[in-house]
Amino acid sequence: MFSKACEYGIRSVLFIAEQSQMERRPTIVDIANAIGSPLPFTAKICQQLARSGIIISKKGPNGGFHLPKDATLTLADIVVSIDGQNIFSGCILGMPECSAARPCPVHDQYNDIRKGLKSMCENTTVMQLSEKLRKGETFLKF
Repeated sequence: MFSKACEYGIRSVLFIAEQSQMERRPTIVDIANAIGSPLPFTAKICQQLARSGIIISKKGPNGGFHLPKDATLTLADIVVSIDGQNIFSGCILGMPECSAARPCPVHDQYNDIRKGLKSMCENTTVMQLSEKLRKGETFLKF
């Protein structure tokens, strides 16, 4: 459903959030290793997330990536910064014109899925998910 970049972006932000709660600033190498992503791809994604203001990048000997302690990010914030808003409104088959008046073959079936996905992303915070990671209830890498 999400692009590979978005999947790795979500994983990266969740790992950074978990580490931020412990007052750590992981490096790009730490992030790539923790989420099982290729290093150059992870670097590119984290640059994009930093430019979007999703994560904070600090250079230098005590550098790394982190989130503000009061971050109120949702999954939707991450998804939109990487894949754009179209994932929540576009056609699953990629057709330029797909609506109730002129539907693609799977428009009606996908409409409820798209609404559910949007609702889940908008109502799920990064901190909720990172807390589950911290407690060992969930994981980011096999």
